[in-house]
Amino acid sequence: MRPHVFDIPLTTRFRGITRRQGILLEGPRGWAEWSPFPEYDDIESASWLCAALEAATTDWPRALRDEVPVNAIVPALPPAAAAARVRASGCSTAKVKVAERGETLEDDIARVAAVREVLGKDGRIRVDANGGWDLQQAATAIAELAPFGLEYAEQPCQDVESLAALRRVLSARGIAVPIAADESIRRAGDPLRVRDAGAADIAILKVQPLGGVRRCLELAEVLGMPVVVSSALETSVGLRAGVALAAALPSLDHACGLETGSLLLDDVTTVPLRARHGRLPVEDFVVDPEALLRTRADDDVALWWLERLRRVAALLPQWPSTKDLT
Repeated sequence: MRPHVFDIPLTTRFRGITRRQGILLEGPRGWAEWSPFPEYDDIESASWLCAALEAATTDWPRALRDEVPVNAIVPALPPAAAAARVRASGCSTAKVKVAERGETLEDDIARVAAVREVLGKDGRIRVDANGGWDLQQAATAIAELAPFGLEYAEQPCQDVESLAALRRVLSARGIAVPIAADESIRRAGDPLRVRDAGAADIAILKVQPLGGVRRCLELAEVLGMPVVVSSALETSVGLRAGVALAAALPSLDHACGLETGSLLLDDVTTVPLRARHGRLPVEDFVVDPEALLRTRADDDVALWWLERLRRVAALLPQWPSTKDLT
């Protein structure tokens, strides 16, 4: 499995970065992506590599549907730009980033209001704070945003205890906004604490951070709550794993957060995985040799990623395939 290190600029700053980097691996079952964010340590990045090795060496689980609904992704943009992104996406659901560092609740309200105007009364809006509020801030912000008809608020607080307390506060105030857990599942030592503490109504599952499609299917079953499949800002290769998970879930009641390919200025497949009328097809891809050359990282970036891969692969002796990576 010879690794290909990619480096692709983003259309706008997202999650604090302006470029997306990672490694593509070609195995006996096809191409896979390994792209843990740079700040993640080797131990956390090992789960991401398990997901890539699964994708490269095994077939996808049986698909129960041939397309999956997706939400438009709205970074922390000014209202007019946020509205334009939703309009261009063709999606009837939008996930709006809030609690961005350096911005105010008024900024969040203006962004959500602009998105609501585009979607109309029947469109769905969900907000994602990435744990950016404390309990009091979250309760205040959600109360202010609730009149826009939120489908749910994703990871409003960082820790499980605060999420559980927030659900109680919102219930006591008669604010019917469900809470979704993302980081409290994918970055937790025990992802079931969210369930056991009554901290969330919805589980956000991401294939790479959680160790693969099959691991996510197992987790969805034991969590026993509705699931939203989301991406980790991947190329079409990585997004295909998210689509495989969404297609294999017994129940899919919410649009998935898999429209993030639109945030990349380039991609690595002949036909990038992009939403059509708010849906992604469940179909395989062809990696484009010219795109691999076009997106190839420079020597310094490639060396950093390859050394990282060597270290993380050494943590996975249970995967015979890792011997080909080091």
